[in-house]
Amino acid sequence: MVFVPDSSPDPTPTTEPLAVAALETERHVAASGWDQNPRVFALVDTAALAAAEPQLAASLTGDADRAPGALTAIEQEDLPRTAKLESLLGRMAWPETVDGVALAVERIVIPPGAERDLPEDPDAAADALAAHPQREDVRLLVAVHRDGRAVCLLRQRANDRDDRVATGEDIAPGLVHALRATLED
Repeated sequence: MVFVPDSSPDPTPTTEPLAVAALETERHVAASGWDQNPRVFALVDTAALAAAEPQLAASLTGDADRAPGALTAIEQEDLPRTAKLESLLGRMAWPETVDGVALAVERIVIPPGAERDLPEDPDAAADALAAHPQREDVRLLVAVHRDGRAVCLLRQRANDRDDRVATGEDIAPGLVHALRATLED
């Protein structure tokens, strides 16, 4: 059983495979610290992966690895460089053997209403965001499954602890939509 990290003193357990894979992937990314480039992971059925790669089966020892529908995250390395995340996602497509996809990306957020004071020039706006006195650094991990399920996790740099990660289905609807599009035929 994996516990969903949250801010309450009594976390709610989850065994839902997509949520478990998202939590494990987010913790893996968090272990590398902050100021990372976007990271993309293919989510594949663990049982199918173990059958296709028998040498890997021995390393799958946890209860979550053996649960029906369990998913394993496989990081996609050597992604093409791009200045825009939308451009990268727009060029992605996955074979049928990939059941889902996860994306970890860091962003700067500011209080509602503060964006109206940002310059129109994208470069100047980025500089203003970075210097904003109320800025918050966050990391989003968005995971989607071919069947339509989605999980979003949000970690704040100011509260960088596993028990302070927010979880929801609609924290980043634009990223959910973009990732689902990468799974369409």
